[in-house]
Amino acid sequence: GVTALVRETAYKMEEKGVLYPGEEIVDWLSEADLTHISNEISFYEDCPFPDPTSRILNFCSDPKYFQLLEYIGADIIELTGNHNNDVLVRYGVDVGQYNIDLYLNNGMEYYGGGLDLEDAMSPLTLTHNGNNLALIGCNASGPDFAWATETGVGAAPCDDFGWMADEIERLKSQGFIPIATLQYYEDYYNYPETHHIRDFGLLANAGAVIVNGSQAHRPKGMAFSSGAFIDYGLGNLFFDQMGVLDAYGNQIIQTRWEIIQRHTFYDGRLVSTELLTAMLEDYAQPRPMTSSERAVFLEELFTASGWE
Repeated sequence: GVTALVRETAYKMEEKGVLYPGEEIVDWLSEADLTHISNEISFYEDCPFPDPTSRILNFCSDPKYFQLLEYIGADIIELTGNHNNDVLVRYGVDVGQYNIDLYLNNGMEYYGGGLDLEDAMSPLTLTHNGNNLALIGCNASGPDFAWATETGVGAAPCDDFGWMADEIERLKSQGFIPIATLQYYEDYYNYPETHHIRDFGLLANAGAVIVNGSQAHRPKGMAFSSGAFIDYGLGNLFFDQMGVLDAYGNQIIQTRWEIIQRHTFYDGRLVSTELLTAMLEDYAQPRPMTSSERAVFLEELFTASGWE
């Protein structure tokens, strides 16, 4: 889900310690063989001290916050987010190479974005315990400056998803298990719209085993299609949304609800997916849900998935 170490979350990290956001769920994340994080915000050495009341939507993170990613055992960083070029837009500084070096020099791989368009569109392939995995991602929603170009850093643009479907088919034919993740169009509904079903379904039909939406600030419904597990949006992971007002003035508190997926692969197959559920507290720190909170959450989520 969304990781954005900015605003109130960053302020709490300054106040209570850089590792504070991960303290209640570190075991969930660090015990995995491979831990994936979609980090939407670039690290910038001259990033100002966080202002929890700021409404400016061009973000950066202090490099010391990188310790949080190390603490939770992050192995794979998704770079499909909307904000990874915000430093360039706001401060005129290209930090793409700095950030990618930061990940690679600390043993983390990346995909879904890169130093140029070719790099951003390239899948991440790896073999673990005999399972050949391939992760591929793109950004559907922009803004334009977030997308990589022939010579410039950024996220891979989804375009019509044709290139991504072709690449998934190629990877599948070579014996990889394709996993597709999208920075898709954002909304605050818990159910998928027709365009979600169409676009995520296209990637499932191409052979992706998992298709995840990394964009959602509120968890969205799920589906099984063409042998794939689809989650149209996991919700936030580390982001300060204790609640938002929608376009109609309704208070949406489900931005506090979070899904962390635990996938198990064996002998070249996805054999199980477990949904770990968390509740955001104090604008910064998710904690495991209580059994009653989890029941309410999953009932709403399964209803939005059409699984009544």
